[in-house]
Amino acid sequence: MRAANILQLGIKELYSLARDSRLLILIVYSFSVAVYIGATAIPETLNKAPIAIVDEDRSPLSARIVGAFYPPHFLLPALIPLAGMDQGMDAGLFTFALNIPPEFQRDLLAGRTPTIQLNVDATRMSQAFVGSGYIQAMISDEVSEFARRYRGGTTPRVDLALRARFNPSLTQTWFGAVMQVINNVTMLSLVLTGAALIRERERGTVEHLLVMPVTPFEIMTSKVWPMGVVVLAACAFSLLFIVQGLLGMPIEGSLALFFAGAGVHLFATTSLGIFLATVARSMPQFGLLLVLVLIPLNMLSGGATPRESMPEFVQALMLAAPTTHFVLLSQAILYRGAGLEVVWPQFISLALIGTIFFVVALGRLRKTIGQMA
Repeated sequence: MRAANILQLGIKELYSLARDSRLLILIVYSFSVAVYIGATAIPETLNKAPIAIVDEDRSPLSARIVGAFYPPHFLLPALIPLAGMDQGMDAGLFTFALNIPPEFQRDLLAGRTPTIQLNVDATRMSQAFVGSGYIQAMISDEVSEFARRYRGGTTPRVDLALRARFNPSLTQTWFGAVMQVINNVTMLSLVLTGAALIRERERGTVEHLLVMPVTPFEIMTSKVWPMGVVVLAACAFSLLFIVQGLLGMPIEGSLALFFAGAGVHLFATTSLGIFLATVARSMPQFGLLLVLVLIPLNMLSGGATPRESMPEFVQALMLAAPTTHFVLLSQAILYRGAGLEVVWPQFISLALIGTIFFVVALGRLRKTIGQMA
């Protein structure tokens, strides 16, 4: 192995990437616009949810319940007849439809337990989940205050001192931004390395490499390090200017330690990208393989859903995925300010997984080149 060969071939890959405008646009978009949109697209609270109310009671209590719904959480309630409730839900006009039955106030004052029907369009997942809880709490508060004959809460017997650590303002965009960066690091490292190898094959330049005094190890390493450097630079730009600058998220830990972990992660994912490129015979096949690999990596790594809520079999299986350890490492450093004494198990796991992927991908690359020679 000669370091000069690896350096020169890597510089060639950077020149080749610089001439590919589509990949450059993908890199810029993924670490700028996509990060911002991914962090801010999902609203943190219920916002302007359409609601309809069937008021069959026409009492002061039902009027108080109707008046409790107002912007910005809800649109002003549409008062509709009972016959129009199902029609409006079927047409998708309302996310929530509330039916206040006749004699509701009289039954409440008589000590009985009346029932209010709430219909929810569950196809609107985020609004349906959050909004049903809002509506239940709002109706309970209005009914309790009406029954006590005055507004104002009772003094609780236990005082709960709530301390939100690592995200005191409970800002959801902070979590979404970091997870978007982590997912894009994984995606771009797979795409760039795999596309680099397939591009050599489609353009017929692999034959040029075969007649040069270079080894498969040098060829593979020269494709791993430049793409890793490009993704690492784009990741640094995104964290500094999009996450910290535009979104205003404070980073608690050491960026140098995070970039070191990202480098080890890139060693694993770029090797995986080379392996997928040796399996696929064309760019469309490579794209289909990426779909099969990226979706499980992103969804089951613990970024979208806590690993503890997954089946134990899935938790154990995903320990073989580099993204699982990268998510743990990133959240510990960027959110909680963890040092090397906390995240060293993730570093070791990523290095081990990366070595296995590199060896397997190198074996596949030797076989592929041997068949072409």
